[in-house]
Parts: sequence; structure tokens; C-alpha cells
Amino acid sequence: MSSSEQLIASGQKLLINNYGRAPIVMSRGAGCLLWDSDGNRYLDMTAGIAVCILGHGHPGLAAAIAAQAGRLHHTSNLYYIEAQILLAEALAKRAFAGKIFFCNSGAEANEAALKLARRYQAVVRGKPNRVEFISFESSFHGRTMGALSVTGQAKYRQGFGPLLPEVRFIPFGDAEAARGAISERTCAVIAEPIQAEGGINLPPPGYLQELRRLCSERGALLILDEVQTGVGRTGTFYAFEKEAMVPDIVTLAKGLAGGVPMGAMLASLEVERAFEPGTHASTFGGNPLASAAALYIQQAIDEMDLLGHCQEIGAHLGSALARLAERRRPKTRGTRGRGLLQGLVLDGDATPVVKKARDRGLLLSVAGGQVVRFAPPLVVSRDAIDEAVAILDTVLAEG
Repeated sequence: MSSSEQLIASGQKLLINNYGRAPIVMSRGAGCLLWDSDGNRYLDMTAGIAVCILGHGHPGLAAAIAAQAGRLHHTSNLYYIEAQILLAEALAKRAFAGKIFFCNSGAEANEAALKLARRYQAVVRGKPNRVEFISFESSFHGRTMGALSVTGQAKYRQGFGPLLPEVRFIPFGDAEAARGAISERTCAVIAEPIQAEGGINLPPPGYLQELRRLCSERGALLILDEVQTGVGRTGTFYAFEKEAMVPDIVTLAKGLAGGVPMGAMLASLEVERAFEPGTHASTFGGNPLASAAALYIQQAIDEMDLLGHCQEIGAHLGSALARLAERRRPKTRGTRGRGLLQGLVLDGDATPVVKKARDRGLLLSVAGGQVVRFAPPLVVSRDAIDEAVAILDTVLAEG
């Protein structure tokens, strides 16, 4: 038995079986490449589920983490944290003005957003009957009980009920459904600008603007979940920047600290005042280590022009996938996405295709059942994209 087989056997014995793990033990990485413990090479088009935006083993990020670890890695939020404040300053210069709460994951960021929205309506506005959340079919907001309650995919909620009451799901992209649902009982509407986990579903033009208008008109808050679409993934720092609108609350995670666990909830100056000392907290949120990593990411985005690179390489990826989709019909049904969040839509379950690609050294993931998802590091090259699409083409050609 090889060392990797021994590790896998031990993992199967000791780890709770809540992941459908591939039988691979990753050992090291460099840029868009990974190697397992047996020395096999993989071209990574997943980036740790849209997390490692600078790729693997980035020397600048590693140095920033090491330097901070050598000085101070944790104090808790009983005190001000230098790196956290500098990070907040950097984020404040992006396309959302307000204040920030730092946590450890996207689910935690969404939990904070739901709690803030409820407390804003009840305490600040004096509207305790505004308790309903409106979310969308095929949405995904996290695995905690609150985030799960507003996730519009039954498979994730099965067996965990009863969840939060007062949640209504409506079709994503249907403006008429939104007009009929948002009412005087609506606390907040929570939406992803692009439904990533649900199948890389883009809303029709003007839809997010209409949600903004309806929420403003009817006294509800608008929460945008940018956990997967934010931090440059779609070619702008926030995906909502493509629309002429701004939410009341926005959530971030995944690429925020480049692989060090971190989430953030940003709220407008009007809404953030609902949180006072003691109303919400996180022991590890925004700790010096994670904040230093995220601060380096903020600097790298500008210094490396990652947003421009994402737009350019994203267009190249989109064109390559569109040609592939046309060439491999009827197995394929088209493409969708933006920037470096792209998907190839298949005529059936994408899981076997992703597995065959992995066997050929290409790492992809499944979104929405029938979509092969590309979410590579934002530093990915044209050559790497071309190699990945060629491997996927070979897999589809083999049937």
C-alpha cells in the first residue's frame, strides 16, 4: 500500500464522511498546478472552490503570512487589530461604502447579514413584524442553520428541519415574482448576483436594479451574497458593479484572504448601526494572520491588475468554451458565466465528466448538476486555459 493509500485509509477511518472526496492526497502546488503525494500533476481549474485567487504557493502571499505569524497571529476582537483596520481601509475604497464585520467563512458572513437585517428592522426602524426573508430557487448561501434556511435547493436542507420559518423562495430572474413577493412583512431579500453553486445562473439585464428599486420602495433590505462572485472573480471587484445599483449589505469570503479562512459582511452606514457591542461577535474573525493575508490580496489585485487580467482571460475562456460547446453538441447545451466563473452546460450529469477529466490531470467541479464549472486562480494564463479546454474536449469526445 502506497503512502497516499495509507493516508486515505486512515482518513476514511477517522474523518466524518460528509464529503465526497476524490481519492487524492494533495501535497504541494505552484500557480495553477497541484501535485499529489504520489507525484501526479494536476492542472487546477477549481482554485479550492474559487478561493486561491493567486494560485498555489504564491511567494508574496506566503511571505506576508509568515511575517505576520512571526509578529502576532491572534489577539481576539477585545482589542483593535492593526492589519484588520488597514484591510478595512482598503475595502472601503472599493465599490461599497459602509462598515465591515469580519468573520471566518461565507456562511458566517451570511448569518451576520441575516441577523443584522432582522435587528435593523426590529430595533432601528421599530418594525418587529418585518421578519420574512425572500430568497431564490437554486440559490446557495451556506451550511449553517440560518444560511441553510435561505438556500433554495432542497437537497441541502433535507433532514435538517425545522429551519428558520418565514422564508419564501421565488424564481431567480423573474421580476414579476419579486413584485408579488416583496411586501410590508419582508425583512430582506438575499440574492447572489450570479448563482454560482446553483449552475452559474445569470439574471436578465436590469433584474438586480429592479430588486433594488422594489426593496427601497417597500422598506426591505437588499443583501447581495458575493461569497463566490466577489474579490474580482467576475472581472470587477464585486459582480454587482456591472449593474447601476448598490445593496444595503454585501457578503464576501472565498478569495478574500487567498486561502486563509476569512469572511466579511459589509453594511451601509444606515443599516450597520443596528449592531451594538454584544449583539454579534467572532473570536477569530479578522485576526491578524487572516487580515494580513487579505491585505496582501487587496494590494495584489491592484499591483497585478488582476481585474483587467480576469476580464481578458475570462473572455478567452468564454470563447474557448463556446467553441467547445458547439463542437460537442448534442452532449453540450451551451455555456454561461462571466470573467473567471464560467460553465459548460451538459445534456446530463456533469459528475462523470469531471471525474474523467481528473483522471487525465484536470481539476474541475460541478455546479447545478449539469454544469462543468471553471473557477481557476485569477492569475491563470491563456496557455493553461487552452490546455484545460483541450483535455475537456478529449473527455467529451471519448463519450
